[in-house]
Amino acid sequence: MFQPIHARRSSLTVFLTILELIYHSIVRSVRKTHNNALLAIATNLLQVVIFIGAFYVMFSLLGLRSAALRGDFLLYIMSGIFLYMTHTKALGAVVGSEGPASAMMQHAPMNTIVAICSAALGALYIQVLSLAMILFVYHVAFTPVVIEQPGGAFAMLMLAWFSGAALGLVVLAVKPWFPTAVGIFTTIYQRANMIASGKMFVANTLPGFMLAMFDWNPLFHTIDQARGYAFLNYNPRYSEPMYAFWVGLVLLMIGLMGELYTRRHASVSWSARR
Repeated sequence: MFQPIHARRSSLTVFLTILELIYHSIVRSVRKTHNNALLAIATNLLQVVIFIGAFYVMFSLLGLRSAALRGDFLLYIMSGIFLYMTHTKALGAVVGSEGPASAMMQHAPMNTIVAICSAALGALYIQVLSLAMILFVYHVAFTPVVIEQPGGAFAMLMLAWFSGAALGLVVLAVKPWFPTAVGIFTTIYQRANMIASGKMFVANTLPGFMLAMFDWNPLFHTIDQARGYAFLNYNPRYSEPMYAFWVGLVLLMIGLMGELYTRRHASVSWSARR
């Protein structure tokens, strides 16, 4: 006799509802590291500044400043660190997002796709905000920041984020099946990219046998291309942005298929194995 009335919703209403849900999930993901969102952003900001300072001191002590590009040396360092941090943070955020067996999935209309999107976008938001704040302070307090093609440089930042999130989606699909192995792989990949990303050197100066050690990495291509957009006197010859795009797209498709398979076989008991 008493039955709920299910009102038909338009596609636009469903789309706006999903966007609102993603927005609130992004806020939740940003506040994961700290209850205060500002302090959560400040923590990431401090981490990036420490990275920049450490590399600046290391390059200065080892006498490698002359091997860098002609131009602002600190901007050269930041161009590599910003993309590295964006890539690895996107990977870590997606891998750490809510899985199909999470308690959050019991609350409609929450689903794993919303959780993944919010984690990736939350990581991007924090990194872009940190980048903007650091460049603003450096521009105002030290020396004017000149980026020859800011649109292209930002596109490479987005490409680094995209490839990191796509790889994170693949790892997330495997995580419920092999949680320990996934944790080890994620840590090794993030640490290995300290060198394999190419942020410590210029690709044009590497001999052929060393290029083969790095050109498999999409992050290596995005960092090298970003420096080509940022500096007038550098023209990257051994990197290709479309390689990073296609690798990210293939990983995204594999990750979506794997996530769908994992979601269909989800079990609440998986949470006890983590």
